[in-house]
Amino acid sequence: MTYRVGDRELFGVTAMFDSADELVCAARRLRGKGYRRLDAYTPFPVEGLSEALGCRSGKVRWCVLAGALLGGALAYFLQWYSAVVDYPVNVGGRPLHAWPAFLVVTFEMAVLGGALAGFFGMLALSGLPRLHHPVFDLPEFGRATRGRFFLCIESSDERFDVERVTKDLEALAPLTVQEVPR
Repeated sequence: MTYRVGDRELFGVTAMFDSADELVCAARRLRGKGYRRLDAYTPFPVEGLSEALGCRSGKVRWCVLAGALLGGALAYFLQWYSAVVDYPVNVGGRPLHAWPAFLVVTFEMAVLGGALAGFFGMLALSGLPRLHHPVFDLPEFGRATRGRFFLCIESSDERFDVERVTKDLEALAPLTVQEVPR
């Protein structure tokens, strides 16, 4: 859903805070008011911010598990197929399907598959690579890397109303509150 103010399409409304504690407190209070589409921009990792924003971990771990299972299964299948079906060679009376010999490669490919799936899954789930974001156009946003903390309520939030959001953000005593055009 796109939210428009006059002829402008809004991405959201941001507030700039002076400290990490103020940001975490503001995120908790806004989540308590029912806002769900919150995002924070900080110069360093802030402990407790993910929980305050309502971020749930778990999707990347399923990507890693799926990649590991797929990588291990593919490696085992390729070894089995080449040793049993495609080119069976009886060497010293050992069985064609010598599964203990297949385990090392299977394990290594499971690790590789899990690592690659985790990396690419994290990129896909976080929407990266993203070369431009609407908040980059804010004049004050350059300070997000130099000691300021930003909290953005996106216009895709079901409770979003620019007047109500601005009032709720101003009640938290931020340094500035700004609309973010798309």
